[in-house]
Amino acid sequence: MGSLIFHGHACFEVHADGHRIIFDPFLSDNPTADVRPDELDKIDAILLTHGHGDHVGDAFEIAKRDGATVVAPFELAQFCTKKQGVKAHAMHIGGAWEFPFGRAKMVIAFHGGGVEADEEGIYTTSPCGYLTSIGGKSIYHAGDTALTLEMQLLEGQVDIMLAPIGDNFTMGIEDAVRAVGFVKPEVVIPMHWGTFDLIDVDPNEFVEKVNGAADACVLQPGEAYVW
Repeated sequence: MGSLIFHGHACFEVHADGHRIIFDPFLSDNPTADVRPDELDKIDAILLTHGHGDHVGDAFEIAKRDGATVVAPFELAQFCTKKQGVKAHAMHIGGAWEFPFGRAKMVIAFHGGGVEADEEGIYTTSPCGYLTSIGGKSIYHAGDTALTLEMQLLEGQVDIMLAPIGDNFTMGIEDAVRAVGFVKPEVVIPMHWGTFDLIDVDPNEFVEKVNGAADACVLQPGEAYVW
């Protein structure tokens, strides 16, 4: 049994097999977040999709508090260790690793790669998504991304897809629906919507347009999908 809790924006906390991991913990400055970092239970690993502030969020604070490992693209992982003093596991696109919580594979996301607070400008990194196996489920966190044909390579591998739908900075509803058609997950949960005016779209419209191609489930911050 496991659970996936939505904390707003692109932040999801996963509990399974005695492990707790979190994706993109943007909490303190997130107007839609249901928790603050100090309210989280102990986190084992933090998976970052890229270096923008609305995804790195409170990662360093959580990592220092809990001794959690930050999993990130190589350059962002270097920033974590050299500039923030936290433990990090560096990966890159196409690579996978067996962690105590399960297997994580880094997959392509088409987006920007700047690292928030990198004053020297030397840690520019590639954004990514993750295909993560935990608690008997395969979870695809797409990260901030445009629609890409590479998503077709994930067909048959994904139980739960976490898909951005907010448009402007990522794919919007129409492209996200096409992405579901490429990946063919059992369940899709929309993310990266409603946090700011520029991404204030209706997730229920996404559910309607998925039209049964997957079990589309809208979570409000604080709500969980349980298996």
